[in-house]
Amino acid sequence: MLLKIYPENPSPRHIKMVVDCLKSGGLVIFPTDTVYGLGCSINQPKAVDRIALLKGIKKEKANFSFIFNNLSMLSDFTRPIGNDIFKMMKRNLPGPFTFILESNSNIPKIFQNKKKTIGIRIPDEPIIQTIIEELGHPVMTTSILDDDKMLEYTTDPEIIYDNFKDKVDIIIDAGHGGNQASTIVDCTDNEVVILRQGKGFLI
Repeated sequence: MLLKIYPENPSPRHIKMVVDCLKSGGLVIFPTDTVYGLGCSINQPKAVDRIALLKGIKKEKANFSFIFNNLSMLSDFTRPIGNDIFKMMKRNLPGPFTFILESNSNIPKIFQNKKKTIGIRIPDEPIIQTIIEELGHPVMTTSILDDDKMLEYTTDPEIIYDNFKDKVDIIIDAGHGGNQASTIVDCTDNEVVILRQGKGFLI
């Protein structure tokens, strides 16, 4: 289903449709403040399996990220972080960043792997923020990229629909997306290391 949602005024009825889909194990393609993302509820193991299969990767080795809608969710899924790191994240979020942090034991077992880290996104995008607020927990996300090289269909929702209509349950059309991925920042040792410079520049 291609579902038109306007970022300036997301329809509560359409948001509910997306939330109900996620709660029932569906896959959704949604806008962020960078590229369009593919995601599911973190509480739906079969949906995670579907995404891993779709991406052609083993979920045990996958670098999936969680999208939050605010920093208060951090303590639910990550180990305590230093005050300087927290202040830096607070300055830069919401924004086009993925922060890598040490995960805690609350991460659903489906995501447990040897890395014991988690990527955190809080996009500056009202549709996905509203979805997570209504859902009540994070969404697992991965970019619809091919070996980190941008494909043409990642910016145009109608082309995304043509490519994914038989593979996912809902594709949100919020207009053309960006063509630059998030900046990845590793904070696992209470230090700030930029692993990939993307759209975001730290302040």
